[in-house]
Amino acid sequence: MNGPSNSSPDSRGPADRWVFLFAHPISLCLLLVALTLAVYWPVREFDFINLDDQEYVVSNPRVQGGLTWDDIAWGFTTSYASNWHPVTWCSHMLDAEFFGTGAAGPHVVNLAFHTANAVLLFLFLRARTGAQWRSALVAAVFALHPLHVESVAWISERKDVLSTFFGLLALGAYGKYASANPPMAGPPCDRVSSSLPPQFWYVCALVLFMLGLMAKPMLVTLPFVMLLLDYWPLQRIRAGGRPAFTIGRLVFEKLPFFGLSAASCVITFLVQKQAGAVDALALSPGDRIANAFVSYARYMGKAVWPGKLALPYPHPGHWPVVTVLFSLAVVTGVCAVAYWLGRKRRFLITGWFWFLGTLVPAIGLVQVGTQSLADRYTYVPLVGLFVALVWSAAELMRYGKLSRIAASALGIVLLGICAVRTATQLSYWRNSEILFRHSIALTQNNSAAYESLGSYLYTHGHTDEAVEAFQKAVQINPKAEQAYASLGRHFYLKGHLEEAMDNYRKAIQFRPRSPYAWDGVGSVFARQRQFPQAIQAYETALRLNPDYVQARNDLAVVLDAVGRTDEAIHQYNEALRLDPTSAQAHNNLANILLVNGKVDEAVTHYRRALTINPNSTDALNNLGLVLADRKQYSEALACYGRAAELAPRDAQPRCKLGDVLTETGHVADALGQYTEAVRLQPDCAEAHYGLGASLARLGRREEALPQLAEAVRLKPGYAEARRYLEQLQPADPTPK
Repeated sequence: MNGPSNSSPDSRGPADRWVFLFAHPISLCLLLVALTLAVYWPVREFDFINLDDQEYVVSNPRVQGGLTWDDIAWGFTTSYASNWHPVTWCSHMLDAEFFGTGAAGPHVVNLAFHTANAVLLFLFLRARTGAQWRSALVAAVFALHPLHVESVAWISERKDVLSTFFGLLALGAYGKYASANPPMAGPPCDRVSSSLPPQFWYVCALVLFMLGLMAKPMLVTLPFVMLLLDYWPLQRIRAGGRPAFTIGRLVFEKLPFFGLSAASCVITFLVQKQAGAVDALALSPGDRIANAFVSYARYMGKAVWPGKLALPYPHPGHWPVVTVLFSLAVVTGVCAVAYWLGRKRRFLITGWFWFLGTLVPAIGLVQVGTQSLADRYTYVPLVGLFVALVWSAAELMRYGKLSRIAASALGIVLLGICAVRTATQLSYWRNSEILFRHSIALTQNNSAAYESLGSYLYTHGHTDEAVEAFQKAVQINPKAEQAYASLGRHFYLKGHLEEAMDNYRKAIQFRPRSPYAWDGVGSVFARQRQFPQAIQAYETALRLNPDYVQARNDLAVVLDAVGRTDEAIHQYNEALRLDPTSAQAHNNLANILLVNGKVDEAVTHYRRALTINPNSTDALNNLGLVLADRKQYSEALACYGRAAELAPRDAQPRCKLGDVLTETGHVADALGQYTEAVRLQPDCAEAHYGLGASLARLGRREEALPQLAEAVRLKPGYAEARRYLEQLQPADPTPK
């Protein structure tokens, strides 16, 4: 007769106690957290990526302003960025509220959600299956798999990690609900009495599912996942004569979930259709179906060996027939094997069809964007593959074909490989240049990567390389509207207005709803002084995106130029309501206020502009002018001096410095400033006049005369210079 067993950790030996503590669920959760943070921690020092991050965070005034009731309402009503995900918008706003406008905070939050998702996945699988080590291995592979780097390291993919967070919580609540209903009593680790009724957990699951959909609509397949879980591990579907629910009853039970999914699908389709993102490649149904099977096979291959990971993967348009047939054979073959073996090993059916089903929204049957597949789309689907593979390995070990030691060693090696590959892949996300050069090296005809690389190079001063990248993008894809718009901006800044207009119009041709391109067209018309056409273009940009601050500012400039001052002030105020940190809008509004005699208000806005951007030479010069008129010379000198430092090739701040120095009696110092201004801009009449007047005041009349004469020549209507010149010239001795 065996004696009573004592499972208390105090009765164990030292080695057993260490094993007991290591195997405790809390210890495994902490280990998951430590492993995930150790691999991903460098991400906190990474930059924003100029694909979507600008639109989502960096240049989005709604996000940059933090969390306000007005911005929350915007998040729930906008289709901005071709998506409806209000919960994600609110999370980005919270980032700005707590961490400011840098990239470190959002990166750490993404990592925190990914880490939490790994822990939630472990706890969910353990609670539903009772298999602690298998659950821990699935969660660890999920945490460390390289295919998930894109979802974690890309700030714009907050929607991925956030929706999964709510989705896993929803599955956890659903598991509680299901285990409280006969015949499922749950594994021993989950048999905990609760005073809460099953309906409570059902409502929790429904609410959490709704929040997940409002973070990213890819979660629409979650009701399907719940049905798979009913089959295994919840064992709620009739099998082998055991009492259970019918499939019909289980489907009926989930009708509210399917209703939310249907509503989310409709909203998402309408929003993306309106933005022109749906079927941007104009693919035939046959091409979309072919790409779906090829993508399934490629996803499986990358799950097994995640090499050559890129952003994005360009769509070839038409796959070779051999590739399509091979992929079709692989997918249908695995389906047949999973079904055949899954009759006794239910985890195969649940795992495989979890992978297959949760990829449906992003597999390309409804083509959104120009990519053929994307690493981020595997964030939830790979859980199914991991479950199928890990539980299959456990079966082999159970039948003696794989020893426990060998299985443990294999698991450690697998996690080590994942960690190394993830760390390597993560390093490419340090900034846009590294990422997109890497993608270009790994893929062919990657127009989108060239577009993004060009944008990064242009903003960092590498203009020639950037233009080459944009031209390469349109060479690969003649419909690359973003590259055309970027080329339009380049030619506009160079003063080549015809080339700028041509590129902007091509961008509009391929994306008629591009507010950026319409704003560019307006800027070209404004430079050509075709103000009615400019106003019309700017108003079109604002109809497409009412929150486009730059377009409001540009429109206000033109309205002011045609004398519609009140409308211009309204546009500036709207721009500042949307983005109080717009130094340009503050400066331009101050200019109008100054002209209209509202000097104090103008000074306030100039000062705000300089608080936001201390290096704004326009605001420095304008504020210096007002302060000089008010005889606040010390502040005026500081403003002009700073402007001269920031723009060493600009003659205007030198002239203004000379004027203030002259007013304060420092004529010799003023002479030096005017001399430098003339050197910088020989055709500046004001500089020649200031230099001539300073020379005259210092008694150097002969030197002053040619400078004053040059000022009059350059500007014949310059009355002050002409009068001074006449005073200095000797009287004509010839009798009249």
